[in-house]
Amino acid sequence: MHSILIIGCGSIGERHLRCFQKTGRCTVTACDTNPALQAAMADRYGVPVHPTLDAALQAATYDAAVICTPAHIHLPIAIRLLAAGLHLFIEKPLAIDQSLVAETRHAIAAAQRHVAVAYVYHLMPWVAGVHSFLASSPLGKILHVSAVSGQHFPTFRPAYRDIYYARHDLGGGAIQDAITHTVNAMEWLVGPCTRVYCDAAHQFLDGVTVEDTVNVTARHGSILASYVLNQFQAPNETTFLIHGELGSVKIELHERRWGVLLRGDADWTWHVTPVMERDDLFISQAHAFMDGMEGKSHPLCTFEEAVQTLRFNEAALLSASTQLPVPLA
Repeated sequence: MHSILIIGCGSIGERHLRCFQKTGRCTVTACDTNPALQAAMADRYGVPVHPTLDAALQAATYDAAVICTPAHIHLPIAIRLLAAGLHLFIEKPLAIDQSLVAETRHAIAAAQRHVAVAYVYHLMPWVAGVHSFLASSPLGKILHVSAVSGQHFPTFRPAYRDIYYARHDLGGGAIQDAITHTVNAMEWLVGPCTRVYCDAAHQFLDGVTVEDTVNVTARHGSILASYVLNQFQAPNETTFLIHGELGSVKIELHERRWGVLLRGDADWTWHVTPVMERDDLFISQAHAFMDGMEGKSHPLCTFEEAVQTLRFNEAALLSASTQLPVPLA
């Protein structure tokens, strides 16, 4: 049995706690500075809960940690825990800037521990299926991709005004907290983004000033790309389109399906996943992380892939503020 420490017990931290526990492959301990959350985690899940990371590390030893704090302290915690020999699963985004990336990369190399980042789209069968399909290049050269996404954010995160989302310096706003998912998934499918031109604004969400609407024109090398997202529309829908020389692929996340239409075909050929509980993806993610700890293959976002998406986040925020295109270093 692996021993897993959950650091931060907000919405996503609680989900990771619950889903790691459901794997049956680990024991779970939690820590959070909020007394109400400490009591809730102990009561709901019967796990040891500590008021600080220091207290948790003094009380026991762990094989791995899941870092679910605000993004600005992800890497300081990661560096400390790598030095202590823990495997790490880090919530997205990886950080709010690249200032500690090189030091973290060095710490990973020195510790020789498994590190992955929690971009959960990698575990969606309707995204993973396309990843496998494209590996055999059935579309020929990819020429253009797009992603259109949106939801009524207050329905899904009613406390958005009072959490990290309200502040860029904590990893908030639609660029760092929402569109980062679609861009990371598209980079996994077709390769890294190399240039960004972003227009973003606060259009609707009450009680915050960060952007809730994003339009991006981008390049992934020679591939032209567009990303569109808002956080107030009525439908909760996300659609990817990938167009190549020989045909197209479509992913409809909200329908749990992906399809292929090759040139000359009369209609889409769809691959549909049966209805899943939302926790099912996160349980699969927990299994994949522990597989990685054991040296097995896994589809999780790697540290370097997350660094690449962090570059996108930084470039998009800079482009939005300057209204200029920004190349990704």
